[in-house]
Amino acid sequence: MKNANLFNAMIDRYNELSFTHNYIYGFTYKKMVYMVHADNSVMPYVLTLDEGSRGAGFSLRFKPNNSQKLLLISKGAQILCSQAAFEQMFKDSKYNRGEIFEKMVTELNGQEWEKDNVPFTDDGDLTVDGIAYQIKFEKATFTSERQLARF
Repeated sequence: MKNANLFNAMIDRYNELSFTHNYIYGFTYKKMVYMVHADNSVMPYVLTLDEGSRGAGFSLRFKPNNSQKLLLISKGAQILCSQAAFEQMFKDSKYNRGEIFEKMVTELNGQEWEKDNVPFTDDGDLTVDGIAYQIKFEKATFTSERQLARF
């Protein structure tokens, strides 16, 4: 029960601080890479409470299991590319999978991608038609207890 309370409290605090409540989630399922637009209402259903790294306490992570992936597919997820093509882009790049996904989504929206480190409190990763989005690929960390304690 304590962890459930912590999980919900961390989501609430993240939402209080976040610049945007719109997300583009990416994940693999049956050898394909999917993307889906969602708002913060799906966070409790697709995020998990995980051990943070290097003394950061617990963290909120997007590492969906199959039932969570099916939930996201039911929310209108679309296929972005094959998992094989995605993995080849990753192997041919200096960027991690999350950055590769962010680059693909940005370019799909007709914009040039540039790696940045803008905090989630200041802006989204992508703005389309005046709507800012945070972009998260599976295994992404949203925030940690230590990060939330800074605000």
